[in-house]
Amino acid sequence: MSDPSQACRSATFGLPWPLLNDGLFYNDVVRASDSGLTLIHFYSTKHKNSAPPKGWLQRIQNGQIAVDGEVIRDPDTILRIGSKLVYHRLPWEEPEAPYFLQILYEDDDMIALNKPPGLQVLPGGLFQQRTVLTQLQWWATKPTSSVACQGPHPVPVHRLGRGTSGILLCAKTKLAKTRLAAYFADGTSHIENSSKTSVDLCATRKVTKIYRALVTGIIGEDEVIIKQPIGMVQYPGVAKGLYVATPSGKPSLSKVEVLERDVKKNLTLVQVEIQSGRPHQIRIHLSFIGHPLLEFNACLW
Repeated sequence: MSDPSQACRSATFGLPWPLLNDGLFYNDVVRASDSGLTLIHFYSTKHKNSAPPKGWLQRIQNGQIAVDGEVIRDPDTILRIGSKLVYHRLPWEEPEAPYFLQILYEDDDMIALNKPPGLQVLPGGLFQQRTVLTQLQWWATKPTSSVACQGPHPVPVHRLGRGTSGILLCAKTKLAKTRLAAYFADGTSHIENSSKTSVDLCATRKVTKIYRALVTGIIGEDEVIIKQPIGMVQYPGVAKGLYVATPSGKPSLSKVEVLERDVKKNLTLVQVEIQSGRPHQIRIHLSFIGHPLLEFNACLW
């Protein structure tokens, strides 16, 4: 990494969100097994979780589907092998989300941002435009931006949950992205291949992830080490399943230290250091020990 030529910035950037996003485009290619199917049959069977047959019929008649570059409104159109299909999901108004981002640190390779709660890092679900990535892309195209001449747009190298506030590292160059991603993955690989304690593993990490969290209930111990594996299980109504504490999951390690106890409100303020980076790890681990999360903030060291 280069020397910090522009460190200790306190500038903010961000543009207000448009009322509607740009919609989404989904691509398919007709395989040999699908050749001869009608357009409506293809979408209502291959993507039945997206909409019922009547919904796909309406989309086709609205001109939202193109075959080999031509908009097709006839649902009974016969598909041929190799044809390219494009479905355009119409623009929609995304849920409210903040858009201002504060620069905590910046040099020629990376940017550290203070991500506010309520802002998603990368596109997903209902949030396709209202994300940190979009604001970074818009910011990088401004002539006055400090990253305007850095080549590719800056990109986040890790994630924070939409409801989580804290430090988010973003890379300006491909080399920085590769190295930072490797630093974040390093601790997880040690968890999978070692039986060392949390204290031992801390010395092997180049990036340490520390969170402050407010949880329900009073934690009696001053320090708790949680080693419960985390994995995905199937759940009715959730296509991809849910991440939960499960013996069949991947090794996970969290170190919880009590900072303050509020007996009257039945709350505990804790500091959580995670050595692995499983999806929803802090929420799952704190719930696993009987103290569900109320809110938390992320720090990096």
